[in-house]
Amino acid sequence: MVIRKLALKNYRNIEETEFFPCEEVNIVYGENAQGKTNIIEAVWLFTGCKSFRGAKDKELVRFGEEKSELSLDYFTAGASASAALEITNRRKAFSGGVPLASPVGLMGEFTAVVFSPAHLGLVKNGPAERRKFLDTAICQIKPSYTAALRDYARALEQRNSLLKDIPYHGELLDTLDVWDERLVQAGDKITEERVKYALLLEESAKTVYQGLSDGKETFDVRYESTEDNHFGEMLRRQRKNDILAGSTSVGPHRDDIDIRINGVSARAFGSQGQQRSAALALKMAEGEIVKNVTGEYPVLLLDDVMSELDASRQNYVLNHIRDRQVFITCCDPDALERAGTGKKFRIKNGSIV
Repeated sequence: MVIRKLALKNYRNIEETEFFPCEEVNIVYGENAQGKTNIIEAVWLFTGCKSFRGAKDKELVRFGEEKSELSLDYFTAGASASAALEITNRRKAFSGGVPLASPVGLMGEFTAVVFSPAHLGLVKNGPAERRKFLDTAICQIKPSYTAALRDYARALEQRNSLLKDIPYHGELLDTLDVWDERLVQAGDKITEERVKYALLLEESAKTVYQGLSDGKETFDVRYESTEDNHFGEMLRRQRKNDILAGSTSVGPHRDDIDIRINGVSARAFGSQGQQRSAALALKMAEGEIVKNVTGEYPVLLLDDVMSELDASRQNYVLNHIRDRQVFITCCDPDALERAGTGKKFRIKNGSIV
């Protein structure tokens, strides 16, 4: 997967710019608030996912403008391809000039892995962040997974609404079985895919983490499910408690991945350095899994994270990003001379100069 050209118009603080990266390491540098992360974010949107910064679509449009226009020319599977996005209060996506029903249609067409300072909290923050990591990663290698996520979210919303109403309208209790069935159908698919992905993740992440720790520490990843392989039975067993609480207590929306270093919880007992290494191992493993499944590396997006890593971790990352296209944002490009061959792009006031 290689980007040939990125063109942006009225995106964030960028009025209009074109970007022609090389096939290796591309360093985007400049002072703070000049638009470095906006470049990374724009590339990420072509995966079909929402902004990794949590921004709403309307927040991506340059102030005072009606819409943003983004286009991407790239090379994949031995052929040239293109995609485009138009953003107003929502995103419209195009692949090869053909309108798509939803930006989700881009999933699997263009793949990327992004690692930002926010991802350093992947280990130490709550389970919601780890579930989002799993779901986003799975969607890139299995776009059909998004349908299960969508169906589950709808069924969960309806079930929780019923749980809140049943104490006041007892006749609604009989309708709970319908939503339980729909929740189980989608939930079982989600759990199955997450468990399979967690196994792949552990295999790849173990190798990365051993490199980061110089072989001195062990690393394990295990998917933790609240269902116990009998989701429907668990829902029935918890029904009274769920009605009292007004929410669903078991299911994929409550699951987590247990990350262990030297056999103990990285979240509870890991040092800051260990937690950062674990997060980095997970994200680098994500790229390896995409490569193993699709046959080519995804584009690697490193947004201002090198300064968060010590010299040894920086060296490990830079020595393991060969044979793929990489974008690195930073304030000082000289600090990344160890990346070897590549191109540098200075950004100022939203323009490549």
